[in-house]
Amino acid sequence: MAIEHSTRQNHLLAAFPLAEYERLAEHLELVPMKLGEVLSESGGRMEHVYFPTTCIVSLLYVLENGASAEIAVVGNEGILGISLFMGGDTTPSRAVVRSAGHAYRLKAHLLLQEFNRAGPVLRLLLRYTQALITQMTQTAVCNRHHSVEQQLCRALLLSLDRLSCNSLTMTQELIANMLGVRREGVTEAAGNLQRAGLIRYSRGHIDVLDRLGLEQAVCECYGVVKVEFDRLLSDIPRTA
Repeated sequence: MAIEHSTRQNHLLAAFPLAEYERLAEHLELVPMKLGEVLSESGGRMEHVYFPTTCIVSLLYVLENGASAEIAVVGNEGILGISLFMGGDTTPSRAVVRSAGHAYRLKAHLLLQEFNRAGPVLRLLLRYTQALITQMTQTAVCNRHHSVEQQLCRALLLSLDRLSCNSLTMTQELIANMLGVRREGVTEAAGNLQRAGLIRYSRGHIDVLDRLGLEQAVCECYGVVKVEFDRLLSDIPRTA
């Protein structure tokens, strides 16, 4: 059965007022997002911005020795490419697809033109950026002070919030790169969650069996991020 795609699957796009949306609509291009695809590198300039609908993009900070850690995720709640309208042109993070799906792509200069109109799109994008900064800040705190198991719970819940299913494709290597920990730590944490009946993990696939249990096991960081996103984006429609 063919999957129906709509720009309204991205909550930020769905919140654009009609006039602003119509100026951009014909330029929005639906593109497949493959697992592991690199959309931008640290220091590179983005020619397009992306509005994810059914995929999740991980923002990673990569050290000189190749080690990395996830600083934020972007899914159907937002946009990839905030450096464009924040004036920095480039970003220190690498953007990698960590859950395959689709997104709508838009040429960067078209969004910048809309942003510079200083109308409702500017306000929406700045509010989203504040929420994203909160996620980055809380991730840094979480990585420093909480266990790998708690960090894994946070990563899983943030993913579930951006997807319409309870099944995730996440290899141990991908999770280790996300959290900036050794694979052995991921193996132990995932094993603990599986023995507790919260997830089922097999060959790179994670099925969440008990979301409420994950929410009880996670640290405070997930709640802080969720509350801030809900506060700042409370009037953005959550369309399917």
